[in-house]
Amino acid sequence: MPLLTPTDPGDPYQHTPGSREDITARLAGRHPSTVHIARYFAYAHLPASLAGISAACATLALDMIRQLPDGPELTAGLRKLLEAKDCMVRAALDA
Repeated sequence: MPLLTPTDPGDPYQHTPGSREDITARLAGRHPSTVHIARYFAYAHLPASLAGISAACATLALDMIRQLPDGPELTAGLRKLLEAKDCMVRAALDA
């Protein structure tokens, strides 16, 4: 299945840095576990040097949330992606 690309600016899965609160509001109706972990992909608070790294992971996370049903495998996948994102951001700090 190809990745879906948002076409509607009102699409709740539209890629924006957003705040944790913004992401929570945009994913209303999704399972609480999905919403909870998705909040950690917000990157508006990061400096530009780190935001680009985080943005790539946020895009993938939102694409997966858009395409996949809520459940333990989605939550586990998002958690592993979050761990990878954290590692990449820390690597950028050392650069």
